[in-house]
Amino acid sequence: MSLIILLIFFLITISFLSKIFLHFSKKPNYPPSPPKLPIIGNLHQLGPLPHRSLQTLSKKHGPLMLLQLGQVPLLVASSPSMAKEIMKTQDHLFANRPSIKAASRLLYNGKDVAFSPYGEYWKLVRKFSVYHLLSPTMVSSYKSIREHEVVFMLEKIKKSCCDGKMVHVSEELSSMTMDIISKIALGKSLRESGSWGGKMRRTIGESSKLLGVFTVGDYLRGFAWLDSVSGLNGMIEKSFKEADELLDKIVEDEMRGWRGESEGESFIHRLISLIDEDQRKEFTFNKENIKAIIKDVVGAGTESVSVVMVWIMAELLKNPNKLKTLKTEIRDVISATTTTIIKEQDLKEMHYLRAVIKESLRLHPPASLLIPRESMQEAQIGPYKIPKNAQVVTNVWAIGRDPEVWEAPDEFRPERFLGSCVDFKGCDFELLPFGAGRRICPGIQFSTLIIELTIANLVHLFEWNLGMNVEDLDMIEAPGLTGRRRVDLVLHATPCF
Repeated sequence: MSLIILLIFFLITISFLSKIFLHFSKKPNYPPSPPKLPIIGNLHQLGPLPHRSLQTLSKKHGPLMLLQLGQVPLLVASSPSMAKEIMKTQDHLFANRPSIKAASRLLYNGKDVAFSPYGEYWKLVRKFSVYHLLSPTMVSSYKSIREHEVVFMLEKIKKSCCDGKMVHVSEELSSMTMDIISKIALGKSLRESGSWGGKMRRTIGESSKLLGVFTVGDYLRGFAWLDSVSGLNGMIEKSFKEADELLDKIVEDEMRGWRGESEGESFIHRLISLIDEDQRKEFTFNKENIKAIIKDVVGAGTESVSVVMVWIMAELLKNPNKLKTLKTEIRDVISATTTTIIKEQDLKEMHYLRAVIKESLRLHPPASLLIPRESMQEAQIGPYKIPKNAQVVTNVWAIGRDPEVWEAPDEFRPERFLGSCVDFKGCDFELLPFGAGRRICPGIQFSTLIIELTIANLVHLFEWNLGMNVEDLDMIEAPGLTGRRRVDLVLHATPCF
């Protein structure tokens, strides 16, 4: 009898231990993943244009994938439903930013807005920036600045036409956008700034490029020395020091010249006022914070706006029938006006113009992959577990070209948005050029007004010509954080008036 009891006890013990073993040995049900190589994981599968490589992988492995980039897990969302899960349903779990070497150094260890970790500091500076720079009231107050800078650019283009020169559209649009933003943020456009304008344009441009460069140390910590051998660390440090020296001088000059008067103050003066406030116990606001935020505003603002406008012009030239339709709408809307320059009040009835902008944003979002987020704790999406501290990217480029979402996704068809309520303000997850949720770009209205005013005037006032066959127009993106064109857009222009 005792032997039977002993045997039963033994079997129960074995069963219990087996369950424990299975529990701890069972692999978590992570999202599908492509096969990995030792040490580097899936790094070799990204290629120079990761958004295109990830689109190809998602077609095979699904709209939610978990890749391994060296030592870092990377969650990739490539469908509206997965994007919604991350940026709306569980936004609170995916609102952080990972630590990225280039961004950390160039933006003063996350003291900016875009790359700052989620927390009280980020909440404060984002709220402050929206209220004092990007609120509807503030954006409306910049109307005269926008119109003045657009007219200045149009005059430059007209002069180039008279001189028989081609128009470097990419450069003109970038310069104009940076002048608008610097006038608002710093109180003067770069061309009005005297000694530091050209240097600011160069250093901000260099920083923007370096923010999109792959750094080995971010994913393979044991091989971080390769970033020094390749010269990347040196380039980041050189860019930081040049920009820091320039921004330091600008902030110092503004601090000396500012008397705390609200009339005529620019955004940098409002930032300076934060230094003297003492209600924040958790952190100190100083010159580094100001420099980081200004660098973020001028750099990210310029790139996100000018890149979009260049793609719109390229698509219109590639699709001359769409260009003709847009020109007809513009002429119909302003036929009763006496001026040839389009003003902001003329834009309200230009529905096809807004459809053109939406369609271009669908095909060419300013960032093909949204700035990476990071999971703040272990999460669950559908049947899949998501590990803590995984980098999370949304492939908005792939979503915009998903045949299950869009009819003829690779074709430029602005008409698809006429009468459609789909917009790019973060509520429609099939169109996410500016993101959604807590980390949505706060400058959507600011950007849209510049884009509408500029494109309407360029189309209305000039006849544009590629100087080549339409089929030969390069429509591929360059590597980097922003989805800029691989080849700058240079066109022939003829004044219409």
